[in-house]
Amino acid sequence: MAAIQITNVEKSYQSLKALGGVSLTIEEGEFFGLLGPNGAGKTTLISIIAGLNRADSGSVTIQGHDVVNDYRAARKNIGVVPQELVFDPFFTVRETLRMQSGYFGLKNNDKWIDEVMENLDLTNKADTNMRALSGGMKRRVLVAQALVHKPPVIVLDEPTAGVDVELRQTLWKFIARLNTEGHTVVLTTHYLEEAQALCNRVAMLKAGKVVALDSMSALIKRISGSQMKITLAHGQLPASLHPLLIQHEGPAVDQQYMLRITDYTEVEPILATLRTAGCVMEDLHLQQADLEDVFLQIMGDQQ
Repeated sequence: MAAIQITNVEKSYQSLKALGGVSLTIEEGEFFGLLGPNGAGKTTLISIIAGLNRADSGSVTIQGHDVVNDYRAARKNIGVVPQELVFDPFFTVRETLRMQSGYFGLKNNDKWIDEVMENLDLTNKADTNMRALSGGMKRRVLVAQALVHKPPVIVLDEPTAGVDVELRQTLWKFIARLNTEGHTVVLTTHYLEEAQALCNRVAMLKAGKVVALDSMSALIKRISGSQMKITLAHGQLPASLHPLLIQHEGPAVDQQYMLRITDYTEVEPILATLRTAGCVMEDLHLQQADLEDVFLQIMGDQQ
């Protein structure tokens, strides 16, 4: 049984097609990345998964429970960390988490609440009113709220947006632990280095459609290959090498170019072309592509 099964989900807002037939299967125990540019449909899809919005057509199940027809069971099986900072300003951190436990019918949940607060470095803020917390601390409480009922499926929508490095490290250490204990984690983030380090499999959305779906390693290997970064002290990049160009970095005076290569045997012919064109090399660097390179290439290919 899949942790989340999304089948041909469509959603429109008047003339805007937010989701155009999205289908995904997220298996139990996966650390799954849902990536895409702003407006790709990620938050709309998460809202439908969480039961905060309804699809125009298609279906979503969580642990086999339909989010519309069996919504009580579906919501017990999922914890969602929203992108927006939403909080009740009249309660302390501990009171907030106790109330969240009550929503799921959990009594005497203080032991787990204490453990969650400790792992998110909230213990010393337990009796602090929510409105007195910094933005980063409020973000930690949102994460704690999503975890307070020990959901088997955890959805994180931009959980580290605008927060400090310490919170990122604290959060990911705890979430990675939960994942190793069997929890399914779905992450959306614009910090692609986070997704690359954490996710086993990735789906990329653009304009409401899935444009890429694969394991992290396969996606990087299949899409981009390796890269050759060159800096010219003199001369212009020959036109014959322009098809290999990934991007031109910085102002033209920098003369830095990133070329896509599929094999290191291509390096010498490129150097020979540069010599023939009278170019003088200042620096050369070879590197493997990363998720950001893959993301930019896929989104560019989908224009």
